[in-house]
Amino acid sequence: RMDQALLLVRNELPAPGLRLAARSGSCHQCLYQFLAFVPPSNGSLRKPGTASVMVDTQHPLTLLLNSSVGDTELCKIQYHFGEFGNYSLVVKTLSASTKTVSCDLIINEGPINSYLPILFAFLVYMGILAVLIVGRLFMKIDPVRNWVYKKLNPRETDRLINSELGSPNTTDLINCDPTPHLWSTASRQRLHSLDTFRGFSLVIMVFVNYGGGKYWFFKHESWNGKLHFPSALFSRFVFIMGTSIALSLSSMLRWGSSKLKVLRKILWRSFLLILLGIIVVNPNYCLGPLSWDNLRIPGVLQRLGFTYLVVAGLELLFTKAESGTWEALYPALQDILPYWPQWIIILMLEVTWLCLTFLLPVPGCPRGYLGPGGIGDFGNYPNCTGGAAGYIDRLLLGEKHIYQHPSSSVTYQTTMPYDPEGILGTINSIVIAFLGLQAGKITLFYKDQHKQIMCRFIIWSIIMGIISAILTKCSKEEGFIPINKNLWSISYVTTTGCFAFILLLLIYYLVDVKKLWSGAPFSYPGMNSILVYIGHEVFENYFPFKWKMQDSQSHAEHLTQNLAATTLWVIISYLLYRRRIFWKI
Repeated sequence: RMDQALLLVRNELPAPGLRLAARSGSCHQCLYQFLAFVPPSNGSLRKPGTASVMVDTQHPLTLLLNSSVGDTELCKIQYHFGEFGNYSLVVKTLSASTKTVSCDLIINEGPINSYLPILFAFLVYMGILAVLIVGRLFMKIDPVRNWVYKKLNPRETDRLINSELGSPNTTDLINCDPTPHLWSTASRQRLHSLDTFRGFSLVIMVFVNYGGGKYWFFKHESWNGKLHFPSALFSRFVFIMGTSIALSLSSMLRWGSSKLKVLRKILWRSFLLILLGIIVVNPNYCLGPLSWDNLRIPGVLQRLGFTYLVVAGLELLFTKAESGTWEALYPALQDILPYWPQWIIILMLEVTWLCLTFLLPVPGCPRGYLGPGGIGDFGNYPNCTGGAAGYIDRLLLGEKHIYQHPSSSVTYQTTMPYDPEGILGTINSIVIAFLGLQAGKITLFYKDQHKQIMCRFIIWSIIMGIISAILTKCSKEEGFIPINKNLWSISYVTTTGCFAFILLLLIYYLVDVKKLWSGAPFSYPGMNSILVYIGHEVFENYFPFKWKMQDSQSHAEHLTQNLAATTLWVIISYLLYRRRIFWKI
């Protein structure tokens, strides 16, 4: 099968037999797991005892061979097996007098290169990009450009986007700027970097949710771990939602909407997001409206809805119609000081998370436990998955109403249900959305001052990076609070916030400052993010997003299917953009 290799163990030692166990390199402080019993050799027939096992190829393995009597360790081997490889482990005595045992690993058949499909896909998409670049060069020819513009009618499309989705226009004033002035012609345009950032995160999220070609590095970390693309996707989406909140609320208030009217919109949008998450995107929706017994209550859209409600409510509550004296006295902090009550509330929320995480008594678990349970921590706390976070969800929501197959269940063999979108982690999703809100305020307060905006993005990324380095001690497992996407730990928030500011900086520079890139194709799904997300969940198992494979153990077929489905959603979002259809809730 994928991510497996065949290992044949040949035991040339006389009685007793051997016990083969293994431990994955990705499993921190885990117990060795029994794989097979290898019988002793038949001395009279000179026939070695043999046993065949399948071993994991995703991470390096440590193999441990013990005598079946007395549990004496004979040898220990660390090796990273290759996918579909065929190996032999020969156990024999080097010297009869000293009884020295040797364990030799032999490659019978070399593994395949399972990464070639990724290279081929990369070349295909680079070829498509080259064609688009050539097309753009042709667009510089006046007759060609005029004909295309006449067909596409982009001015009308941009007008609809800007008016419907809250882009600042020329007559709008920034009420929080001590020296307000009119937006320039360049400022009329919607901040395409936000759509590009959102769309980029969404496209990768769709690809990962569809399977990511069944590659292990496109899956979420089992528990603590390095921050890679899948682990940071949802947090980036939450971050850019916070940025959009700052821009959209500012636009609505400047257009004359009352705070009560805006509040009603916030409440309605939050309600719809939570409702869609529970009913439409819930994994049990296909069982019908009466399947409430096992309905998962937390989820991605549910967390987005509640996070939006809190962050948008905070912004609406403490927004000011006029600038105060603090901004004039400290212009470098004009995007922070007027909102000091918001910062106090966010800090109080974070203190609440810290207190519940490290001080709440959890039955049968050490106080402040952050581990995965199962076979982790040498099997001492098998039912403590997630510590206080898991306990709160199971207590308030019930075990049947949270996620039943967490990412820790494979590597750490956990049996307790645990929800990565649970109650306690929502506090830190509010924090990262608030960081995104701060990015939005920066673009408002320093409009058209590109250097100021980019410098502040850099400063915020440095601050977040320093906090992350302190919390994690720059290590995977040994920090005060490790990076953990399942727990949405504060170190996870500061680390993803650091990279979110950097990514937004790069996209903002390329798209809105230098205009070297239009943001396509990511900007199209970014403008219809809710439709694309819900659509890819609902139609996940339907053609043409999924079809029967000839070889279900082929990375190439899975990658082709997942990339095709993801690309199809990008095309759909582009067609909706062309027809000026933008689904808002």
